[in-house]
Amino acid sequence: MTNDDGTRGIDPALLAGNRRSLAGHVARHVRFEVAARVATITLDRPERKNPLTFESYAELRDLFGMLRQAEDVSAVVVTGAGGNFCSGGDVHEIIGPLIGLPVPELLMFTRMTGDLVKAMRACPQPIVAAVDGVCAGAGAIVAMASDLRIGTARSRTAFLFNRVGLAGCDMGACAMLPRIVGQGRASELLYTGRSLGGEEGERWGFFNRLEAPEALLPAAQAMAHDLAQGPSFANGITKTMLHQEWSMSIDQAIEAEAQAQAICMLTEDFARAYRAFAARQKPVFEGN
Repeated sequence: MTNDDGTRGIDPALLAGNRRSLAGHVARHVRFEVAARVATITLDRPERKNPLTFESYAELRDLFGMLRQAEDVSAVVVTGAGGNFCSGGDVHEIIGPLIGLPVPELLMFTRMTGDLVKAMRACPQPIVAAVDGVCAGAGAIVAMASDLRIGTARSRTAFLFNRVGLAGCDMGACAMLPRIVGQGRASELLYTGRSLGGEEGERWGFFNRLEAPEALLPAAQAMAHDLAQGPSFANGITKTMLHQEWSMSIDQAIEAEAQAQAICMLTEDFARAYRAFAARQKPVFEGN
């Protein structure tokens, strides 16, 4: 479709059900804000170190699902309130009620938690986790499922499932964590449930970098803002390929990337970048 000014537009019929604004979205169980194309999701139960409940799990799953259609969000920040990231599933509101449930209902719960990770990986926007203080259990999984992680020296990340009598294979941890820190280190964390300190986490590659606690959220939002200024369609392709190529051979990956890059070469952002380079200017990307 061509607009009156000669530029390309989107047929309104295609927008219905495929594009939506999230600027005015009001979340019930977490804080959600959109500013300058960056969405900030804050786990907001600081008095309990921001644990997750059945309701907040479901809301986060649905929220990341909606981000796939968001036309006004190009990057996401996930953080926690009050100096901690997330203490995992709420002991009294989740762990207790799970005791004694039959297998079909337990499977409903574990599939829902896994669906949160699936939604995080499927949403095209890069996700930056700003991790301070306690980051345990499901909180560690949310940080792991993000694309980039900024921590603090005082952060403590623990995949502590075995300490409550469960396997370390929770919400994709056995698939994803080894790809971030390596098989041996992931095995240590998942078998022992010990805490990974901030400085150790940076050395291991779990954190991209560390910041002082007071600078953590501004640094994460600045990183997200820089990503949001980039070619958002192409960034979404990068995220998709990083995820899909885990199960591909090298030959399959090279062919898939050839197809993906050819698609990106059809975008207006690719042409904008060339024109800006020719004019010795910085490109201004618009995500199309």
